[in-house]
Amino acid sequence: MKKLVLAYSGGLDTSYCAKYLSQVEGFEVHAVSVNTGGFEEEEIASIGEKAVQLGATSYTSIDAVQTFYDKVVKYLIYGNVLKNNTYPLSVSAERIVQAIEIVNYAKKIDAKYIAHGSTGAGNDQVRFDMIFNIMIPGVEILTPIRDLQLSREAEIEYLKAKGVEMNSILIFLQ
Repeated sequence: MKKLVLAYSGGLDTSYCAKYLSQVEGFEVHAVSVNTGGFEEEEIASIGEKAVQLGATSYTSIDAVQTFYDKVVKYLIYGNVLKNNTYPLSVSAERIVQAIEIVNYAKKIDAKYIAHGSTGAGNDQVRFDMIFNIMIPGVEILTPIRDLQLSREAEIEYLKAKGVEMNSILIFLQ
């Protein structure tokens, strides 16, 4: 099978990707989440269970809390870098740390494909694509949500048709 690393959050978009890429496209999906401080152990375990239930061959959670602090957060705090003089610009920088960790994992397992669930609407797609292209050239980047121009409603409909129950933002299998 074609080995693929999926940047996986456990939300709607990446859950769609896990199901679609494994069952329709025939990839051996290795779902990877990068924890930069937003998840508790129970949440990570639940995300991992969902990934495997959706068709991922494996799930890995990478702890990047210290890396995120050392390479990003402390400089944002020291520099008082704020968007609209209100909140720290941490999310955009967080995506870069996450993308780097995803690339390192893909190299480790010798994956020839890498995927993310970003839509064509935001800047996250640019951050992921740029880091992936720079750090792991030659590996094909798949972006089903963007490429298929899927609406959230279409994603939900597809997952429901495949037996996935939608519960608020979280996804659970029946």
